[in-house]
Amino acid sequence: MARYGGKKGNNKKAIIIGSIAAVVVLAGIAIYFFIQNQHKDEKNALAAAETFTSNIAKEKYDKLGNSVSKESLKKVEFTTKEMEAKYQAVYDGIGAKDIKVKNLKSNYDDKANKFNLTYELEMRTSLGKLATQKYKTTISKQDDDWKIDWKPALIFPGMVKTDKVRITEDDAERGQIVDRNGNPLATTGQFAEAGIVPSKLGEGDEKVKNIADISKKLDISTDYINKQLEQKWVQADSFVPLVTLKKDNLPEATGLTYAQKEMRTYPLNEATSHLIGYVGEVSAEDIEKNPKLSVGDVIGKSGLERYYDKQLRGKNGGAIKIINDQTKQEDTLQKIDKKDGDEIKLTIDAAIQKKAFDSLGSETGAVTMINPTNGELLALVSTPSYDANQMVLGITSEDYAKYNDDKRLPFLARYANRYAPGSTFKTITATIGLDTGVTKPDKVREISGLKWQKDASWGNYFVTRVHDVPKVNMTDALVHSDNIYFAQEGLEIGKDKLTAGLEKFDFDKEYNLPFTMKPAQISNDGLNSEILLADTAYGQGQLLMSPIQQAIAYSAIANDGKMPYPKLDTKEKAGKETQATEAASANQVKAALVKTVSDPAGTAHALQIQGHSIAAKTGTAELKEKQGEDGLENGFVYAFDADNPNYLMVGMIENVKGRGGSGLVIDKLKPVIESMYK
Repeated sequence: MARYGGKKGNNKKAIIIGSIAAVVVLAGIAIYFFIQNQHKDEKNALAAAETFTSNIAKEKYDKLGNSVSKESLKKVEFTTKEMEAKYQAVYDGIGAKDIKVKNLKSNYDDKANKFNLTYELEMRTSLGKLATQKYKTTISKQDDDWKIDWKPALIFPGMVKTDKVRITEDDAERGQIVDRNGNPLATTGQFAEAGIVPSKLGEGDEKVKNIADISKKLDISTDYINKQLEQKWVQADSFVPLVTLKKDNLPEATGLTYAQKEMRTYPLNEATSHLIGYVGEVSAEDIEKNPKLSVGDVIGKSGLERYYDKQLRGKNGGAIKIINDQTKQEDTLQKIDKKDGDEIKLTIDAAIQKKAFDSLGSETGAVTMINPTNGELLALVSTPSYDANQMVLGITSEDYAKYNDDKRLPFLARYANRYAPGSTFKTITATIGLDTGVTKPDKVREISGLKWQKDASWGNYFVTRVHDVPKVNMTDALVHSDNIYFAQEGLEIGKDKLTAGLEKFDFDKEYNLPFTMKPAQISNDGLNSEILLADTAYGQGQLLMSPIQQAIAYSAIANDGKMPYPKLDTKEKAGKETQATEAASANQVKAALVKTVSDPAGTAHALQIQGHSIAAKTGTAELKEKQGEDGLENGFVYAFDADNPNYLMVGMIENVKGRGGSGLVIDKLKPVIESMYK
């Protein structure tokens, strides 16, 4: 019995153990499915959060409603459309872009049966980078989906329904460009913006008549006026802008009124257009290149306005505030102090610039003025020019086409454009000859007639000169500008020594100047023929130099052989000067250039000024494909004060053949030199 009873007890124990095992299995299964469901909920809740924040980052505000719980919207008294519109209005209003979502996290709250959500937003506004904004909310289950519990604080932390976000902008003032004496070359001016108040136009035929009158007086089409009046925002008492005008002689008409407007202006206008350039509103292409720009921004479009644009523009300031009109509470979300643009002070002298421009008049040419002792550029003039102020005010396509189609190329900055330098270049050849010992002041060449060639191998090619002087030394050759003398000297110097000498004068070297200018050129591919070598020695051949490069090179003759590095911005450190030629060589050539002016037979005698020792060299460069052809001629002159070399002028006029040659350049530009002594 005891054995029987013991067996029965074991069976009961087995049944109990089996039952427990079954319960454990069932519990395990329950836990497994619970965990699986929880993982699924976590995954779905996180997906809802990612969709919601991703749409914000992508600026797809009209998609936000799909991720938000209806109950939460109802609680804060927003409809789905109102919530989406609020994001659109606020974020667009402050220029929100480059929105990035950071540190998105969710965790389950057992008690609330919700997920807690936290995330951060980084963005740029029209004022710049906004401080990282931190957000928190919950994610609730709606039917079988998880949705974001929305509230206005998810636009910006702390916001409530009645809050508004407002931005105030404090525009930086564009820096001035001034001359060496502080005279403005680019500044802010006062203009009149012509516009219409629709209610003052009248009705019917009277309105049509008044619009036609305004059209005639402002020289704009009635179609344009009507198009402006038909804009959606226009109300009866609105001021509808039409065109900006200078403040003098403003036309009057019924319905026409004016508002004051500040705009960029250029006091010397055409006289500095090529150098200073002009500003204009940004284009879509500008914004694509620089995303920090916005529609309506004004930037430099050409010249120094463009080169120094970043410094001149400065940085706009302003503030973004969360404002509650009911409680009058204001919270500053972002505040940036404006920084006005820098002033750019040039070495240019406005008085010299204007005098040089006026002296060229209707000629096609250029003037460069430099201080040969320190490289400061005193004037950079090019003619013909264009109206920079009209560019800012708004030039018509017809007027722009006139400039663009003009064969004289009014947009070309001739002071930086390369030309064959002609006979002015003989002074450089003379210094190289003196340095190498080939040229000597008392060395005389016997030359017969007005044309010469080395030998019969030159075929039909001859070097020609103007004066038949049988015996010629260096001074005579410079005074009378003898091509044959310098052609013979060049051949004796040889291509290697001439090339090496020219390299000391910065041929093939680029300067760090705030505009484009190709390096000076000796030849296309080396001085590979005797004819090319001879032509190069007297300033023809394949030589190319801009008036600026000529002024820099010729400065060595005025400055004991030292050639300065050019400078335009007064804040820049002076560049390193180079010893281009020996002081003795430079001074011997300078003495010859003084005689070129003082000698009644000298080619630059017309530049003589009583009481001053002027040194000068004239020249013409003929442009033709081959000898015997009738080509155009450009005339040149350069001059400086031999006793007090605080200026050196290089002047050039195109197409002087039959109009006085380099004598025309002297006649036009002598007043510029005379003005240096007043």
